[in-house]
Amino acid sequence: MCWPETVVLVHGLWMTGLEMSLLRQRLRRCGFVPRQFSYPTVRCSLADNAVRLQRFIERIDTDTVHFVAHSLGGLLLRQFFHDYFPLRPGRVVTLGTPHAGSVAALRMAQRRIGRLLLGKSLDHGLRGDVPAWTVEREIGVIAGDLGVGLGRLVGSFTGSNDGVVTLTETRLPGMTDYRVFHTSHSGLLFSPEVAMAVCTFLREGRFLQQGQFRHMERQRVRL
Repeated sequence: MCWPETVVLVHGLWMTGLEMSLLRQRLRRCGFVPRQFSYPTVRCSLADNAVRLQRFIERIDTDTVHFVAHSLGGLLLRQFFHDYFPLRPGRVVTLGTPHAGSVAALRMAQRRIGRLLLGKSLDHGLRGDVPAWTVEREIGVIAGDLGVGLGRLVGSFTGSNDGVVTLTETRLPGMTDYRVFHTSHSGLLFSPEVAMAVCTFLREGRFLQQGQFRHMERQRVRL
């Protein structure tokens, strides 16, 4: 029996998955079956949470498993694919993930209160020492360039950023495709344009070119 394609959503730091509700609805309208994975972002390391993710996926009865991750969730996926070898096919999209490490997190970590707030997300995570992406699986990276967010509270950024993560930090060696949207770090979860790009990549393995994107904007049913 051929089951509908599942999309596992992985939230970011200090989140629970509730923040991804609208994105889940939009993925459902695209024909996917969304499943939210929730994990302790501060109390457990990425390696520990990768074990939790593996157990979560084992319980999903489907032929295809895609992944969509926001921020720290993208680093968790890199740890997961390093530690495990999922046999079922599927594509991956990360939203605002600091693949090269987070300057904002490192600034926070200079103070004791900051280290307490970040917890184990720093351990082989936000410092930029996550395992490299070496798996043969299509991965699309989406970033934002509207510099409004909590990251501004710990200092200014060099270059374009989404208010928490810089564009330079989002680039991943070996990524399949890359798109930048004029939205903030949290805004990536609520943008209909980002949701459309995610759906397209999960189906096609590529993001739309700008001209194609505008054409679809005129033609599409509202997400």
